[in-house]
Amino acid sequence: MSKLPKDHQFLDLSDYGRPVARVIARSLTDTACTPIHVTVGFIISGLIAIVSVIQGYYFAAAFFLILKSILDAADGELARLNNTPSYTGRYFDSISDIILNLLILLSIWAVTDTGLFFTILAFLGIQLQGTLYNYYYVILRNKANGDTTSRIFEDTTPKALEGEKQKNVSMLFWLYKKLYGVFDKAVYTLDYEASKSKKFPKWFMTALSTFGLGFQLLLISLMLVAGLKEIIIPFFIAYTIMVFIFIGIRRILFS
Repeated sequence: MSKLPKDHQFLDLSDYGRPVARVIARSLTDTACTPIHVTVGFIISGLIAIVSVIQGYYFAAAFFLILKSILDAADGELARLNNTPSYTGRYFDSISDIILNLLILLSIWAVTDTGLFFTILAFLGIQLQGTLYNYYYVILRNKANGDTTSRIFEDTTPKALEGEKQKNVSMLFWLYKKLYGVFDKAVYTLDYEASKSKKFPKWFMTALSTFGLGFQLLLISLMLVAGLKEIIIPFFIAYTIMVFIFIGIRRILFS
């Protein structure tokens, strides 16, 4: 099930694992497996990838990074198929992502000559890229009557949905805000009028999807297996300039 109505669906370059994710989700619909279990699965896959990088098994690392991306899509697919959306799953997923992102870059730092400062800079860049993509994507979903589990402005603790506990939602939202708040504020400051804009065209969202986590992990995987591990961190630092280019395009063309 898509997060957008058919008329507004675009080619999401970060969502290449969706077809396999749907197969996995369908196979789990009548089982005791929940979306949270699938999220735990992608955490395990990400950790295996990190260990593989440190040990120098780059093909294995690439495999588990891509598997992580697939499972990252499968948990949401399973929630939609079972009609069990939850803020618990949404925030647990996001919190897991940001922690794994940092650990993945630290593992690359450990096997290259890149300095720790530049590694942290690349991490900040990756998170800023992903935040801009999610910001515009959530705005589009709200304008197009799509999935609304994610909110344009994550500024207040949401009310727990049926089947989840408010204390879990509150705790995870607090942690989410601690980890993502600075990136959300930065993106909002850079483009605070984006929610008032016209609906973003498909070509724009496809180009912007290069900021999606799935595409970022795919690029890391390809660079690892191609023997280009030394350029991974410099690449993501340099690519962050595209944040300002995309915001400029949005302001000029879709205000």
